Amino acid sequence: MTDMPDRPALRQRGVIERALVAAFPFLLVPVAVAPLLLVIPQPADPLPLFSLHLSLLVGLGLVVTLRIAPLGDGAWFEGFEGWSSRRRTFLSAVVLVVIPTGLVALVCLASAAALRLDPSLQFLQLLSALDITWAGAAIVIAVRWLRGRGAAVAAGVALGVICVWSVWNYLHVVGFTPDGGWLVDGGRMMQLVLPFDMAAAAVAVTLLVVAVRRRAG
Repeated sequence: MTDMPDRPALRQRGVIERALVAAFPFLLVPVAVAPLLLVIPQPADPLPLFSLHLSLLVGLGLVVTLRIAPLGDGAWFEGFEGWSSRRRTFLSAVVLVVIPTGLVALVCLASAAALRLDPSLQFLQLLSALDITWAGAAIVIAVRWLRGRGAAVAAGVALGVICVWSVWNYLHVVGFTPDGGWLVDGGRMMQLVLPFDMAAAAVAVTLLVVAVRRRAG
């Protein structure tokens, strides 16, 4: 008969379940009300609706991250002997980044479809939301460990505003296809969007590495 894990190990592994339970209402409610978006008429210019939708998705990711971030202060993966404190801390941060990112992806799929955006524009919305959410979550978690909750909120909001603006600016400059789809211009993407994305990713990874090292000792 297989030995049962000891109770301390079960308690420590439960922190992931607590994070999922804390985040679940933020998934359930938006997905449940998404069909109501079907009543919104199709605009002649999709840019305002696209930008508002992306802003709300990014805001949702920030709220969820802040909701579950305090769980990162506890002990994670205590049942895994041989793991260093730094490894446990880093993996706890990874889980706390994955949860809001996955949640935003599911909400984006449901709500973008209900808004009846062009499929290519839905794809851009999903890419943008995922890209901003994971970087924002990593930055919020890292800055919270380094400077506290207030600084984390400010950093998350700043990143969201800058990144949403970069996508808005690209669509404002390049425009849309005749049927309201994503008009892909590689040169403009390299100029107007990707520099912000790469900078956000670099800042997120750097801050997270620094925060993990300081926290784990």
